[in-house]
Amino acid sequence: MAGVIAGLYVITDSAQQAVADAIRGGAQVVQYRDKSADTVRRKEAADALARLCRGAGVCFIVNDDVALAAAVGADGVHLGQDDSSVAAARAQLGSRAIVGVSCYNSLERAADAVAAGADYAGADYVAFGSVYPSPTKPQAVRAPLSLFAEARALTDRPLVAIGGINATNAAAVRAAGADAVAVIDGVFGADNVEAAAAAIAKQFND
Repeated sequence: MAGVIAGLYVITDSAQQAVADAIRGGAQVVQYRDKSADTVRRKEAADALARLCRGAGVCFIVNDDVALAAAVGADGVHLGQDDSSVAAARAQLGSRAIVGVSCYNSLERAADAVAAGADYAGADYVAFGSVYPSPTKPQAVRAPLSLFAEARALTDRPLVAIGGINATNAAAVRAAGADAVAVIDGVFGADNVEAAAAAIAKQFND
């Protein structure tokens, strides 16, 4: 199972060729995020992406949908504030599954997410954002880069930054303490997806 949450973490709604290009450019984590109600299409897309990532040795995460993650054999799931609890996700996916949690700009939520319960380990990684204005979620709460140093004082789990990240600002995000950057438009909105991915991934290669 691929399981390292680091470097370039791309988020997609299913474009397989673009994801393959991003992986060639250096993406280490792929998250499938599709909020549509078309369960058949979502299952087919998730299956295809799971196979692609498995073949490339890249970590595959499903957003929100624990049942879908289990059905396609994903490496794990990413949970938002209205989704399942970490404990419930682990109960369904097993102890080896990767569970990530969106913490927006809340250190309290991050501390709660990584705390171990009686019967489960805490979240494997926590995500903060939007660190920059995001074309995908323009109304998203903003999370200052200073939050990453504060979060590091709370946990040694990987810290993921999301929101408006591209090749021009990824280095600043890494310098602030992020272990990975979650990117949508900065990679998939580029004319050359592989080159855009490589430009961001190289910021984490030294």
